[in-house]
Amino acid sequence: MGRFNWRLPWERNLAGPQKCWFAVYDPRDERRLRNRLALFDIATQQAGHSWACCDLTNAFAEWIAAEEYRESYFAVPDDLNMVLGDFRQAVAARVRALLAAPTTTDDSVVAVLGVASLFGLLKVSQVVQDVAPHIRGRLLVFFPGEHEGSNYRLLDARDGWNYLAVPITGEKGG
Repeated sequence: MGRFNWRLPWERNLAGPQKCWFAVYDPRDERRLRNRLALFDIATQQAGHSWACCDLTNAFAEWIAAEEYRESYFAVPDDLNMVLGDFRQAVAARVRALLAAPTTTDDSVVAVLGVASLFGLLKVSQVVQDVAPHIRGRLLVFFPGEHEGSNYRLLDARDGWNYLAVPITGEKGG
Protein backbone atom coordinates (compact mmCIF):
# COMPACT_ATOMS: atom_id res chain seq x y z
CA MET A 1 0.00 0.00 0.00
CA GLY A 2 1.67 3.14 -1.20
CA ARG A 3 1.25 6.75 -0.17
CA PHE A 4 -2.15 8.03 -1.14
CA ASN A 5 -2.72 11.35 -2.91
CA TRP A 6 -6.31 12.40 -2.37
CA ARG A 7 -6.22 15.24 -4.88
CA LEU A 8 -8.28 13.51 -7.56
CA PRO A 9 -10.48 15.67 -9.80
CA TRP A 10 -13.81 16.61 -8.20
CA GLU A 11 -16.11 17.45 -11.07
CA ARG A 12 -19.65 18.21 -9.99
CA ASN A 13 -21.65 17.44 -13.15
CA LEU A 14 -21.07 13.70 -13.33
CA ALA A 15 -23.56 10.85 -13.42
CA GLY A 16 -23.65 8.53 -10.40
CA PRO A 17 -21.51 5.76 -11.95
CA GLN A 18 -18.83 8.33 -12.81
CA LYS A 19 -18.59 9.30 -9.12
CA CYS A 20 -17.28 5.88 -8.09
CA TRP A 21 -13.71 5.33 -7.04
CA PHE A 22 -12.24 1.89 -6.39
CA ALA A 23 -9.27 1.67 -4.03
CA VAL A 24 -7.78 -1.57 -5.35
CA TYR A 25 -5.43 -3.44 -3.06
CA ASP A 26 -4.01 -6.90 -2.52
CA PRO A 27 -6.44 -8.92 -0.37
CA ARG A 28 -3.51 -9.83 1.90
CA ASP A 29 -3.39 -6.15 2.90
CA GLU A 30 -6.91 -6.10 4.40
CA ARG A 31 -5.78 -5.73 8.02
CA ARG A 32 -3.21 -3.16 7.07
CA LEU A 33 -5.85 -1.12 5.24
CA ARG A 34 -8.27 -1.30 8.16
CA ASN A 35 -5.50 -0.20 10.51
CA ARG A 36 -4.92 2.86 8.33
CA LEU A 37 -8.54 3.71 7.60
CA ALA A 38 -8.37 6.82 9.80
CA LEU A 39 -5.65 8.16 7.49
CA PHE A 40 -8.13 8.14 4.59
CA ASP A 41 -10.55 10.10 6.77
CA ILE A 42 -7.85 12.65 7.66
CA ALA A 43 -6.66 13.00 4.05
CA THR A 44 -10.25 13.47 2.88
CA GLN A 45 -10.89 16.22 5.40
CA GLN A 46 -7.57 17.90 4.55
CA ALA A 47 -8.72 17.95 0.92
CA GLY A 48 -11.87 19.82 2.01
CA HIS A 49 -14.34 16.93 1.93
CA SER A 50 -16.31 15.09 4.59
CA TRP A 51 -15.95 11.36 5.21
CA ALA A 52 -18.37 8.57 6.11
CA CYS A 53 -17.74 4.83 6.08
CA CYS A 54 -20.14 1.94 5.56
CA ASP A 55 -18.63 -1.37 6.71
CA LEU A 56 -20.30 -4.38 5.09
CA THR A 57 -18.13 -6.97 6.81
CA ASN A 58 -20.98 -8.26 9.00
CA ALA A 59 -23.82 -7.45 6.61
CA PHE A 60 -24.66 -11.06 5.78
CA ALA A 61 -24.50 -12.27 9.38
CA GLU A 62 -26.77 -9.44 10.50
CA TRP A 63 -29.19 -9.98 7.63
CA ILE A 64 -29.47 -13.76 8.07
CA ALA A 65 -29.87 -13.38 11.84
CA ALA A 66 -32.95 -11.23 11.20
CA GLU A 67 -34.42 -13.62 8.60
CA GLU A 68 -37.58 -15.37 9.75
CA TYR A 69 -36.74 -18.59 7.88
CA ARG A 70 -33.01 -18.70 8.67
CA GLU A 71 -33.21 -22.15 10.30
CA SER A 72 -34.60 -23.63 7.08
CA TYR A 73 -31.71 -22.05 5.13
CA PHE A 74 -29.27 -23.73 7.49
CA ALA A 75 -31.04 -27.06 6.92
CA VAL A 76 -31.20 -26.63 3.12
CA PRO A 77 -28.53 -24.08 2.12
CA ASP A 78 -29.51 -24.17 -1.57
CA ASP A 79 -32.80 -22.50 -0.62
CA LEU A 80 -30.80 -19.43 0.33
CA ASN A 81 -30.30 -18.72 -3.38
CA MET A 82 -33.99 -17.84 -3.59
CA VAL A 83 -33.60 -14.90 -1.18
CA LEU A 84 -30.17 -13.54 -2.04
CA GLY A 85 -31.99 -10.83 -4.01
CA ASP A 86 -33.42 -9.68 -0.67
CA PHE A 87 -29.91 -9.60 0.78
CA ARG A 88 -28.72 -7.53 -2.18
CA GLN A 89 -31.55 -5.06 -1.55
CA ALA A 90 -30.63 -4.89 2.15
CA VAL A 91 -26.98 -4.18 1.36
CA ALA A 92 -27.88 -1.52 -1.20
CA ALA A 93 -30.32 0.06 1.27
CA ARG A 94 -27.60 0.20 3.89
CA VAL A 95 -25.24 2.05 1.55
CA ARG A 96 -28.04 4.30 0.22
CA ALA A 97 -28.95 5.27 3.79
CA LEU A 98 -25.45 6.65 4.30
CA LEU A 99 -25.50 8.33 0.88
CA ALA A 100 -28.77 10.04 1.86
CA ALA A 101 -27.75 10.95 5.41
CA PRO A 102 -28.18 14.63 6.32
CA THR A 103 -24.42 14.90 6.90
CA THR A 104 -23.63 13.59 3.40
CA THR A 105 -23.30 16.32 0.79
CA ASP A 106 -21.97 16.89 -2.71
CA ASP A 107 -18.56 17.27 -1.06
CA SER A 108 -18.65 13.96 0.84
CA VAL A 109 -16.75 10.74 0.32
CA VAL A 110 -18.77 7.71 1.35
CA ALA A 111 -16.43 4.76 1.71
CA VAL A 112 -17.58 1.16 1.49
CA LEU A 113 -15.45 -1.34 3.35
CA GLY A 114 -15.79 -5.11 3.72
CA VAL A 115 -16.93 -6.00 0.20
CA ALA A 116 -14.88 -9.20 0.36
CA SER A 117 -17.54 -10.55 2.73
CA LEU A 118 -20.01 -10.40 -0.18
CA PHE A 119 -17.90 -12.79 -2.26
CA GLY A 120 -19.94 -15.81 -3.33
CA LEU A 121 -23.19 -14.16 -2.24
CA LEU A 122 -23.47 -10.98 -4.29
CA LYS A 123 -21.60 -9.19 -7.00
CA VAL A 124 -20.11 -5.89 -5.91
CA SER A 125 -20.94 -4.55 -9.37
CA GLN A 126 -24.66 -5.09 -8.70
CA VAL A 127 -24.56 -3.24 -5.40
CA VAL A 128 -22.65 -0.35 -6.98
CA GLN A 129 -25.17 -0.27 -9.82
CA ASP A 130 -28.04 -0.17 -7.30
CA VAL A 131 -26.59 2.77 -5.35
CA ALA A 132 -24.93 4.77 -8.17
CA PRO A 133 -27.95 7.02 -8.87
CA HIS A 134 -27.88 8.13 -5.22
CA ILE A 135 -24.23 9.23 -5.06
CA ARG A 136 -23.93 12.94 -4.38
CA GLY A 137 -20.21 13.34 -3.71
CA ARG A 138 -18.05 10.26 -4.28
CA LEU A 139 -18.42 6.58 -3.47
CA LEU A 140 -15.10 4.99 -2.56
CA VAL A 141 -15.16 1.20 -2.65
CA PHE A 142 -12.23 -0.48 -0.92
CA PHE A 143 -11.71 -3.33 -3.36
CA PRO A 144 -9.53 -6.31 -2.38
CA GLY A 145 -8.62 -7.74 -5.73
CA GLU A 146 -7.12 -6.55 -8.95
CA HIS A 147 -7.94 -4.54 -12.00
CA GLU A 148 -6.68 -4.30 -15.52
CA GLY A 149 -8.04 -1.50 -17.64
CA SER A 150 -11.66 -1.29 -16.57
CA ASN A 151 -11.97 -4.98 -15.60
CA TYR A 152 -12.16 -5.64 -11.84
CA ARG A 153 -11.75 -9.03 -10.14
CA LEU A 154 -12.72 -9.40 -6.49
CA LEU A 155 -10.39 -11.66 -4.48
CA ASP A 156 -9.44 -14.63 -6.66
CA ALA A 157 -12.54 -14.67 -8.84
CA ARG A 158 -12.06 -16.35 -12.19
CA ASP A 159 -13.97 -13.67 -14.01
CA GLY A 160 -14.31 -10.00 -13.38
CA TRP A 161 -16.64 -7.27 -14.43
CA ASN A 162 -16.21 -4.17 -16.52
CA TYR A 163 -16.80 -0.87 -14.76
CA LEU A 164 -15.74 2.67 -15.51
CA ALA A 165 -14.78 3.57 -11.94
CA VAL A 166 -11.65 5.58 -11.21
CA PRO A 167 -9.11 3.01 -9.97
CA ILE A 168 -6.89 4.07 -7.07
CA THR A 169 -3.94 1.84 -6.37
CA GLY A 170 -0.82 2.00 -4.24
CA GLU A 171 1.26 1.83 -7.39
CA LYS A 172 3.01 4.88 -8.82
CA GLY A 173 0.66 6.75 -11.08
CA GLY A 174 -2.35 4.90 -9.67
